[in-house]
Amino acid sequence: MEDRKAGSETRAGDVLQRMRLDIINCVLKPGEKLRFETLRTMYAVSFSTLREALSRLAAENLVIAEGQRGFVVAPVSIADLNDLTNVRVLIEREALSKSIRCGDDRWEGNILATYHRMDKLQQRLGREYYLSEEWSAVHGEFHYALVSACTSPVLLEIRSKLFERAHRYRRMSSQFRPYWREKGAEHKMIVDAALDRDEENALRLIEEHIRETSENVIEHAGHLFPDLKPVAPKRRRSLSAAE
Repeated sequence: MEDRKAGSETRAGDVLQRMRLDIINCVLKPGEKLRFETLRTMYAVSFSTLREALSRLAAENLVIAEGQRGFVVAPVSIADLNDLTNVRVLIEREALSKSIRCGDDRWEGNILATYHRMDKLQQRLGREYYLSEEWSAVHGEFHYALVSACTSPVLLEIRSKLFERAHRYRRMSSQFRPYWREKGAEHKMIVDAALDRDEENALRLIEEHIRETSENVIEHAGHLFPDLKPVAPKRRRSLSAAE
């Protein structure tokens, strides 16, 4: 009985993770109706396991329950992106601030190690590194390393869910970008400020980093958002220590 229960929990956790990634990576598209028969075939699981996974994804705001009509993938909008960006800035600044104050040698080492891996991978992949799932994973590990010493598991949990929601928007824009801004310099500046314990500069840089990412989503994938009025493209800007 215990083995059967453990196996069921493992399958439920596996399909939850697979569905979460498929939503974030836009395999399951914003606003798409989630039909149980289709999902059952797609993920090879029972209806009860699917319903459990969908209920948990609804709690994460990645899907929406429509009463007796089932579930749909959460739609996207500029209003949601802007709200998400503003909350991410608040949470990321707070977590980074705490980490800069509490981080030890191990924290510094993890930042340097993940930055090195990300930078090397980016160089190996070339200009379209942003389309790589491997790079996305290392990029997430780098940003987590920056805030990992904040001493608040609850804050880190909230931050992780917001980061995943934002990744769905980043993936949408990556499909339509003719170019990708050079993130290496931005990341290096954030690393240097954090390791120098320059809290004011580090917080400013991380906020600019998050906000510019959102601006790029609007610029390159704006046609996917029903609540966006046409706007002229913005001039590109680059981060500098003097900004």
